[in-house]
Amino acid sequence: MKVKVYGADWCSDCIIVKNFFNSIKMKFEYIDISIDEKAQKFVEEANQGKRVIPTIIINGETYINPSISELNKLIK
Repeated sequence: MKVKVYGADWCSDCIIVKNFFNSIKMKFEYIDISIDEKAQKFVEEANQGKRVIPTIIINGETYINPSISELNKLIK
């Protein structure tokens, strides 16, 4: 399973998602949009011009700020 998390270190929802993936030992790529302009543009395109984070890609599908229960369903 390939997982990318687009977020920012100051974002509480992003911290929760990262902690969740770490707690279940799920490998994921974390991209901080506050220091990566290309990633910031991707997030804006995925969210109709808004910077909604976390924006998560799981096996090529984009999920916008999913809950932990949604993530649990997606990764099982």
